[in-house]
Amino acid sequence: MAMIDDYLARTPRSRALFERATRSIPGGSTRTTIYSAPYPPYVAYGEGLRIHDVDGNVYRDFLGNYTSLILGHAHPAVVAAVTAQVRRGSAFGAPTETEVELAEELRRRLPALERVRFTNSGTEATMFAIRAARAFTGRSLVARFQGAYHGTHDLVMAGTTGVPEVMSGLIVELPWDDPDGVEAGLRGREADLAAIIIEPVQGAGGVRAASSAFLAFLRSLADRHGALLIFDEIIAFRVGPHGAQGRAGVRPDLTTLGKIIGGGYALAAFGGRADVMNVFDSRQPGSISHGGTFNGNPVAAAAGLATLAELPPAAFERLDRLGDRLRAGVAGIIEDEHLAARVDVVGSLFQVWSGAGISAVATGVDVVPELFLGLLLEGFYVAPRGMGGIPLIATEGDIDDFVAAIGRTLRRIQRVPSAIAAS
Repeated sequence: MAMIDDYLARTPRSRALFERATRSIPGGSTRTTIYSAPYPPYVAYGEGLRIHDVDGNVYRDFLGNYTSLILGHAHPAVVAAVTAQVRRGSAFGAPTETEVELAEELRRRLPALERVRFTNSGTEATMFAIRAARAFTGRSLVARFQGAYHGTHDLVMAGTTGVPEVMSGLIVELPWDDPDGVEAGLRGREADLAAIIIEPVQGAGGVRAASSAFLAFLRSLADRHGALLIFDEIIAFRVGPHGAQGRAGVRPDLTTLGKIIGGGYALAAFGGRADVMNVFDSRQPGSISHGGTFNGNPVAAAAGLATLAELPPAAFERLDRLGDRLRAGVAGIIEDEHLAARVDVVGSLFQVWSGAGISAVATGVDVVPELFLGLLLEGFYVAPRGMGGIPLIATEGDIDDFVAAIGRTLRRIQRVPSAIAAS
């Protein structure tokens, strides 16, 4: 395959690092999601919109560490905040004011977040949100949706290798945006239902937004059956100043957050109704234990605060405009040239699909690498599955260049001559 040959020629040091890494790390990395055949590029450093690999190749980064770097790499405000905090200390066996300030800022942006606790990852955030729902309701069953990705703890990975089969009986998978299908899927099990967890905008499931009507239906359904509604906004929080719940006008009982709230550092959160979150109140007998050496880490909290300070409502309006520009540009190329492809955009999140078989997965293992490799050769970095997020520092010119690169890559992998060549 010509693209693989081109990639191999451009990335000999990445190849050597990958081969070296596999002798110590299964698969060459501790993140399954970043793998793409024949191997991923190994990054040396990033600045602004650009990342530089160990071979000296430069890519405009439209993935931003899976949408967490909404300001780009090494943003001056984030670097300054982190540097100041590190000089005061990087971690303590005690709470800090920075943790409190970040909790207050998140509550200001999300009225549903009456109380909040911090974790290190989105996986932990969804795990503890579900645990809170079970403790509060006294029930065990959890409902999720087709295409969902809520991290890697056993319950939400039920049915996959290494997870005991018993976990499959504790979770039910429901059809997306289908009220009748949801009712049918839960029929007879409503009294066991502790929580319905949903990404208002799916990430691994293909950047698709649930309709406001469907989210309102879930709100009503949860209330009717005494269950809790959990919005997993680990990715979706970046679609508006008040997250996807503000955009949809639906208030969940619990919310999970991550990605942009840590400003590029390991930090996530879960929170919601005060009466539900009080199951973690250490002052109360029988409270749920929730520890973590780096929970609420002050360096990550400082980075998160600095990032959120750069995101007033006007910033989201700008991101929406850039997202609209990306959608219109790619959709126009697809339509004009009759390509077997599609682009989905919600706010600053996007997914580019190529080929007749359109499906998304949470890992890159079974994704055909042509789109990813083609865009690398064009100087753009996205997820192996064609997903990404537009950073605030991108310009209209960057978007236009990205659109043109997507067009050239789609033509190349579908063997369609370019309009210039055809003329």
